[in-house]
Amino acid sequence: MNIHEYQGKAVLKQYGVNVPNGIVAFSVEEAVQAAEKLGTKIVVVKAQIHAGGRGKAGGVKVAKSLDEVRTYAGEILGKILVTHQTGPEGKEVKRLLIEEGCDIKKEYYLGVVVDRGTGSVVVMASEEGGMDIEEVAAHSPEKIIKEIVDPAIGLQAFQARKLAYAINIPNEMINKAVKLILSVYTAFVEKDCSILEINPMVVTGGGDVMALDAKLNFDSNALYRRKDIVELRDLEEEDAKEIEASKYDLSYIALDGNIGCMVNGAGLAMATMDIINHYGGEPANFLDVGGGATTEKVTEAFKIILSDAKVKGIFINIFGGIMRCDVIANGVVEAAKQVGLDRPLVVRLEGTNVVLGKKIINESGLNIITADSMADGAQKIVDEVKKIS
Repeated sequence: MNIHEYQGKAVLKQYGVNVPNGIVAFSVEEAVQAAEKLGTKIVVVKAQIHAGGRGKAGGVKVAKSLDEVRTYAGEILGKILVTHQTGPEGKEVKRLLIEEGCDIKKEYYLGVVVDRGTGSVVVMASEEGGMDIEEVAAHSPEKIIKEIVDPAIGLQAFQARKLAYAINIPNEMINKAVKLILSVYTAFVEKDCSILEINPMVVTGGGDVMALDAKLNFDSNALYRRKDIVELRDLEEEDAKEIEASKYDLSYIALDGNIGCMVNGAGLAMATMDIINHYGGEPANFLDVGGGATTEKVTEAFKIILSDAKVKGIFINIFGGIMRCDVIANGVVEAAKQVGLDRPLVVRLEGTNVVLGKKIINESGLNIITADSMADGAQKIVDEVKKIS
């Protein structure tokens, strides 16, 4: 789960992280009122969307007067920002962060992530702040300094100090940088983050160390114990189909292709998408109904796939272990009757109650193509979609 920058800064502020004062605004007038309330000579007007690269896309403006605040707010609100993270369709800006200006002396990068390679949390820092960290990794990997954290004892002060010195924080600000780094790590752990990035972290002309930006992503599996974080969720920033899927505990991610997939098990889902690609097709989604799905759950999954206008055909690939093939079959038939099946559907069933599952599908009276194997099913749905494309 993602949240907006202003929300992330509010979370960090709870842990003593120094952030600029800012006010969220949903209209031009609210933006002007926020700037008046801040009372600083310079304010920054920042688009709030769930994507990076806003500055390069024209979503961040420095205003030196209330008139400029009004102008920039009017330009940015309602604008479709297209960044390297939004895709070509972009995202509409529906809220702004009006923030006091900052006397930036130097920019740095600070990030905390879960590293699967080491099985630990890793704190990363670089003196190449303000840039995409991927670019730094590609061109100057030696400038990214990493500290692996022992989960039993957490990030230690000496590790934070080592990072601060390694990225050339001015000596007189080392202690402030150490405090910020330790606080950021604590926020990461206590709020069940999956990623926490501050880009840039800055030192100011006044001798402060601040988080000038904040990106916080949270582990969705831990949200049941983070009701305060769930309240920050902005559903308008999420895909409507993914929101609907979450209501039924379905693992769904929208993709750019035109072949809808319904599979049980993440590994089988990945293999299914790979084999569709192998035969020249493009999957429209990742959808894992899980091992304990009910007929209702499968029905809703099918409806979600059909609600995607890009989907020209559907491939259902089920291996019935815990999941029974007859449950899948009943769900598919029920959903197809409720929604109206108007696109090619290929079904491959194998495993528990497979004979019963196939019987249910064959006796449904629906135009469903059966497959004997995963490869057979993938090739059939790709061929069917090509006929109508």
